[in-house]
Amino acid sequence: MLCSTGPTNHTRHAVVVGGGWAGFGAAYALLKAGIKVTVLDASQTPGGLSAGWRTAGGRSVEAGIKGFWYQYSNINALVAELGIEDPFTQWTRSSFWAPDGLQVQSPIFQHQPRLPTPLGSFLYTSPYFTKLPLWDRLTALPLLGPLLEVDSSEEAYQHYDQISALELFRKKGVSEKLLKEFLEPMLLVTLFAPASQLSAAAALAALYYFVLAHQADFDVRWCKGPVVERLFKPLTAKIESMGGQILSGRRVSQVQTLGRTTGARLTVSSLQGQEEVVTTDAVVFAVGVKAMQGIVSSSPDLGASPALARISRLSTVDVAAVRLWLDARVQPETPSNVMAGFDEGVGATFFDLNTLQEEYKREAGSVVEVDYYNAASLLGMTDEQLIQHTLHTYLAACHPAYGLCQVQDASVLRFRGAVTAFSPWSHQNMPPTALSLPGIFMAGDWLAQGPGTHGAKGLSQEKAYVTGLQAGNQAAELLGCQPGVKVLSVEADEAHMKAAKTAVKQSRQILPQLPYSA
Repeated sequence: MLCSTGPTNHTRHAVVVGGGWAGFGAAYALLKAGIKVTVLDASQTPGGLSAGWRTAGGRSVEAGIKGFWYQYSNINALVAELGIEDPFTQWTRSSFWAPDGLQVQSPIFQHQPRLPTPLGSFLYTSPYFTKLPLWDRLTALPLLGPLLEVDSSEEAYQHYDQISALELFRKKGVSEKLLKEFLEPMLLVTLFAPASQLSAAAALAALYYFVLAHQADFDVRWCKGPVVERLFKPLTAKIESMGGQILSGRRVSQVQTLGRTTGARLTVSSLQGQEEVVTTDAVVFAVGVKAMQGIVSSSPDLGASPALARISRLSTVDVAAVRLWLDARVQPETPSNVMAGFDEGVGATFFDLNTLQEEYKREAGSVVEVDYYNAASLLGMTDEQLIQHTLHTYLAACHPAYGLCQVQDASVLRFRGAVTAFSPWSHQNMPPTALSLPGIFMAGDWLAQGPGTHGAKGLSQEKAYVTGLQAGNQAAELLGCQPGVKVLSVEADEAHMKAAKTAVKQSRQILPQLPYSA
């Protein structure tokens, strides 16, 4: 079948369940292949964890602030293709804070002469560590063995998935000081959980993707306004101009497959309680793990798929976002900050929105956001308690002047079970984009990763978008259409890392009985 890319000549129909980077990515790929698309999102403001709203007073609030990292090649390509002008800040430095003060600041690595990884990261951060001695930093070197092994085979990935990151770090002699002052904060803000609760495989993959694969990988920039306004608004306008339909307030409650025929029959409920049945040639599920667990539990046909049945074993993490409008202007050392150790097992990021977002540059007082991860212990607080805790425990630790400010306005958002936990043994329960059920596909940052998957790892916007594009392309091929979007790979491993990984892989092929490094 030849598929037209024009908006009036669609011959096949696909439904995407869920908006956000994964859902909109899938819809965009399907439309570019010439397939009619309907996006169904349960929220009135589709966008997933990148959603945003305006208060009655016109102030913006978001479901957390998200970084756009150096390796986000597919999102960068989309921004260029849509002609979105200057949506991002310059690359920013970040500070890491603990209760005893500043631990380290990151330079902008791409501004430094490029050195082989991980030498550049090690040398260029060394002057910025305020409390972590060189000896403690050197205790990370034994992790190079597991880093080289983890993606060498599915067996290797599963081996490291079955132990916690904390077990790995202790087996390899990582110092407690390095763990508490650098590794634990890094994992809390990239995988949203402490090392004791994380799969070693997931932790190694995230550290490699965000920090170690190339010198500049830790460089990050930010959207100059709400992602839903700066990026999703032009993207959804493009989707609709191509003939796509985006329906908010539509919750999929049950799914029936069509036997040997590709596609499914979906029962869809509106916010008003009206129910309708939609039959489609293909479905891409692009919702979070908690929502997907609900859909599978009410859909016996989906539950018959082992890959989907195993989703019930996955656990989730609670997050929260607190935005404060203060009566005085305070200038922190860096606009983006990582914080850990203030509450047991909780990580946080703190952002100076006066610097990062254009609408707040002229505000008389500071506008700040603190996003909390693994935040179950904080969600029992009242809004006022959490606001004061944010101001006096977290912000005042970065700059004492915050503790003297009065809160003029505030937004407190809680998201229970909003994020997937990459816990030990979770890998085997995470589905791929394509399933054994004809016409059923998956997308999202919580999908399986490991050998043979795209280089974007962990809880990243890029991974969500990439899996959306992949699922859309796979659905298009199933329906007899040529995929319309090229998925860009991450930058290739540097030559010495590639050679080391190849040597490790070949050694295990020759001597499969060799023990793993940890």
